[in-house]
Amino acid sequence: MRIPKTLAIPRTATVVFALGTAQTLAWGSSYYLPAILADPMAAGLGLPVSAVFGAFSAALLLGALVGPLVGRVIDRSGGRGVLAASSLVLATGLVLLAGAGGLAGLVLGWAAMGVGMAMGLYDPAFAALARLYGAEARSKITGITLFAGFASTIGWPLSAVMLEAFGWRGACLGWAVIQLLVCLPLYLSLPRAETAVAKPVDAPETPPASPPPHAMGLLAFVFAVVAFNAGAIGAHLPGLFAAAGASPAAAVAAAALIGPAQVGARILEFSLLRRFHPLIAARIACLTHPAGAAVLALLGAPGAAGFALLHGAGNGMLTIARGTLPLAIFGPGGYGTRSGLLAIPARLAQSTAPVVFGLLVTGFGVGALWLSGGMALAACGALMLLRTKKIEERRSSSTPAET
Repeated sequence: MRIPKTLAIPRTATVVFALGTAQTLAWGSSYYLPAILADPMAAGLGLPVSAVFGAFSAALLLGALVGPLVGRVIDRSGGRGVLAASSLVLATGLVLLAGAGGLAGLVLGWAAMGVGMAMGLYDPAFAALARLYGAEARSKITGITLFAGFASTIGWPLSAVMLEAFGWRGACLGWAVIQLLVCLPLYLSLPRAETAVAKPVDAPETPPASPPPHAMGLLAFVFAVVAFNAGAIGAHLPGLFAAAGASPAAAVAAAALIGPAQVGARILEFSLLRRFHPLIAARIACLTHPAGAAVLALLGAPGAAGFALLHGAGNGMLTIARGTLPLAIFGPGGYGTRSGLLAIPARLAQSTAPVVFGLLVTGFGVGALWLSGGMALAACGALMLLRTKKIEERRSSSTPAET
């Protein structure tokens, strides 16, 4: 028996709105924080900027270790409590950063932030939706990424405004207040797992078919490549465009196209590609970064906008794939634990990407894209090994014909 759509849709929309809004602010107050506050934070503590980014990288690594435990908790009891607790942990980390007096305080603050990010960013949010909606969670996952696609667009200016008005310590405290007064109530408004909405009461908790061989290893590799390329390009895009001959103003203007491209691709996934298996969209998305690299290599500075649009579109779709591929291949059972395990190599790759890619850009300029483009092609090849035929046959044979 299914909940009538007329009753389920409004409540579902409320869940997506609440979770998407909270995710936007969570990303802005954690992952996107160093881009604005790293320099003043380092100056205020008398430390090199590398110390701030080093502590941030260590936080990502700590989050990778915590991720599987977070996923297991969500599998058992749902995501509402975990996500609400993430606001408290992130607020604590922000307060610790605001009160830091040196390296020890900086490391302690970012350690708390790392745990909070593991509890409160995309993977736990996706797991919470899988726990609530089961196999029907794909469109909801896409929905919250549409909101959070604007995290940097909102987070960076808001951090800059608070920095200008209150200094970097005041900015950290401001974000802590937002976590407690905005994100925490939004998370607490989510339904509990035992009152799952818009989900068949007899929904199976087993995969729709036997997963393809080595599926976990292949997905781990793909997600690690996606995380590496996203971290590398996010950290060095203006420098990459400068190496291609673009002026500083042109480099910044082209880089600004990534955000709209991500959101536009997510709308495409939500409206048109949702009819197809998520593997189809993921394979297409893996090809956009190499295509953008070819445009930039062939055209130089005039190709900067093309690269930004293609890379941004692919990255936007692959963010959704992080949530939808494990769900489609393995089913909702054990989704949280599995997502936490898949996040470990991704976060390791993400933490090393800025350093590795920065060295390549310094030494080879645009030639650094040979590495990222080649890795993206390898990821597409890995996805080609994940066949969908058995999954689709099993799904069609187990779904009653509607009259």
